[in-house]
Amino acid sequence: MPAYAFEALTATGQTEKGLLEADTARTARSLLRSRGLVPLLVEPASASMPMAGGGTGLNRALWHTRVYNAAGLAVWTRQLAGLVSSGLPLERALAALADEAEDDRQRNLLATLRAEVNAGASFARALQQHPKEFATVYTAVIAAGEQSGALGQVLDNLADDLEARETLKAKLVGASLYPAIVSLVAVVIVLFLVTYVVPQVASVFAGSKRALPVLTVAMLALSDAVRHWGWLGALLAAAGVAGVVLARKHEALRLSMDATWLRLPLVGKLSRGYNAARFASTLAMLAGAGVPILKALQTAAETLHNRAMRADALDALVLVREGSPLASALGSKKRFPGLLAMFARLGEQTGQLPVMLQRAANQLGNEVQRRAMQLATILEPLLIVAMGAVVMLIVLAVLLPIIQLNQLVK
Repeated sequence: MPAYAFEALTATGQTEKGLLEADTARTARSLLRSRGLVPLLVEPASASMPMAGGGTGLNRALWHTRVYNAAGLAVWTRQLAGLVSSGLPLERALAALADEAEDDRQRNLLATLRAEVNAGASFARALQQHPKEFATVYTAVIAAGEQSGALGQVLDNLADDLEARETLKAKLVGASLYPAIVSLVAVVIVLFLVTYVVPQVASVFAGSKRALPVLTVAMLALSDAVRHWGWLGALLAAAGVAGVVLARKHEALRLSMDATWLRLPLVGKLSRGYNAARFASTLAMLAGAGVPILKALQTAAETLHNRAMRADALDALVLVREGSPLASALGSKKRFPGLLAMFARLGEQTGQLPVMLQRAANQLGNEVQRRAMQLATILEPLLIVAMGAVVMLIVLAVLLPIIQLNQLVK
């Protein structure tokens, strides 16, 4: 039966909100009246509803976010895997998780899923009705788990993959966070010194007939340019960012930009490794769940954010469809690390392709983490030294006229 979110008045005049299952909205109102409640609002439960009677229309569209973020989805999948593996029917497992949901939107989503499952739909089909909440890869793995009869194990593997992906992403963000903060602080300090401190100090020597040192003159010229034309620089920077965003909406330009990004000395290798690790992990999970290799390749390719590597993955799919081994197809694409093709070859030879692909994903992920930490370790002192050098130049530009004036007094 479908689920309905309701808002009703109790006998004491208080408002009660919640969920109930009924065949129709009219039946739901009858059930509420039988409980001694006066129904005010009854509508089908939806994950986008913050609560019964909550925001609607434009307000709801503007503030809609995913019910489960990446970390929350991993936790929910792990909980569902535990309940299903323990022998609890899927419908009861969803009901138990709905009772433990933290907010109304989660409760509405789970009630909707439970209602669709009760109506005879498969769990994967119920998930496909909410594409903003559950990715194609997620639903494909669930579908394979239902077909194989090992839904609990597949859910457990899916939770492992989600947790590993979030761990890798968190480590990459952590490695880049400190250099980003240092760079931002450095830019703010330099702009403050150049636009405020330098002109204030230089004004003291404005009436002097002595020529100012070259460094001071250059710094004053830079300060004057920043104060008078800084808005133009900010406008050009904003226009550049907007231009890049618009260019990436054009498929051919985005493909060219992503290919260029992969050729960069340091970040290019990190991007290749991260995308290859994600591709291998997804492919391993899908193949292990029993998804046909062609469909698994198609789905895994769609998870790649880099368009150049996605194009290579789709080209590899064509080669596999034509009869080439997976290892040969991946090995012919130079953007994918050779390690991935090597493990794929070992998997094909031993009949353990999912296991070997997962090992490749783990090794590539560890290599990405190592490179990111090395890069952050190098960047941190370099940024501090660069910031110190810039501040030192500004201080010298201020102090040199003072030193010059002291020498004249002596």
